[in-house]
Amino acid sequence: MLKGYRCDLHIHTCLSPCADLDMYPSAIVEKSITENIDIIGICDHNSSENAEYVIKAAEGRPLIVFPGMEITTSEEAHVVALFEKIAELYGLQEIIYKSLSGMNREEIFGCQPIVNALDEVEGFNERLLIGSSGLSLYETVEAIHRFNGAAIAAHIDRESFSVLGQLGFIPSDCRFDALEVSRMSTGEARGQYPELSSYSFVTSSDAHFITDIGTKTSTICMKKPTVSELKMAFQCLEGRRIED
Repeated sequence: MLKGYRCDLHIHTCLSPCADLDMYPSAIVEKSITENIDIIGICDHNSSENAEYVIKAAEGRPLIVFPGMEITTSEEAHVVALFEKIAELYGLQEIIYKSLSGMNREEIFGCQPIVNALDEVEGFNERLLIGSSGLSLYETVEAIHRFNGAAIAAHIDRESFSVLGQLGFIPSDCRFDALEVSRMSTGEARGQYPELSSYSFVTSSDAHFITDIGTKTSTICMKKPTVSELKMAFQCLEGRRIED
């Protein structure tokens, strides 16, 4: 039987240098539950260390956490990757870290703390997470799929750091599973971008602050809350779908 899951699939933690330091694991879980969200995606910039701890903070709670990442490609376009298993995310992380260059300057770009499920700081990521990876858009999507993830073009309705903003179009041979908007509904997106009608649209908050969580969500009809089911919903297979 299909069930409609309320999803916010693009949330940052305090590990992202542009996110508020109050975005620690337990706070994200509590706010998501308060907002009656069923599934969240944890997608820090070019990094993954805090995803495991948000999953742990949600154990035994009415919330599913998809481990993920928001990758900045060499074209400076953002791509959201979502996974079923933390090990799959870590496989992608190894590739992304090898492609990153530069070190973070906290006084300029912000703090990048690794915070565990008890909200204790375990260390700091010293890489320049705010920068671009060395992977092209095509290489990024291919790497996500290699580890069984879902590849979503992030916030295409923004001029900066989106595939549309950087390239002016969505490459037809780049195999995105879905397109994300953050400032409109999925129905509005289909009207705004009729040339992209072959794609499914999802709307997410891209939350960098606690108050952002749940401000934009998608109701996704699936049999169970898994990334494999999510991919089927993106393809509108066997009744799975994204509701307006």
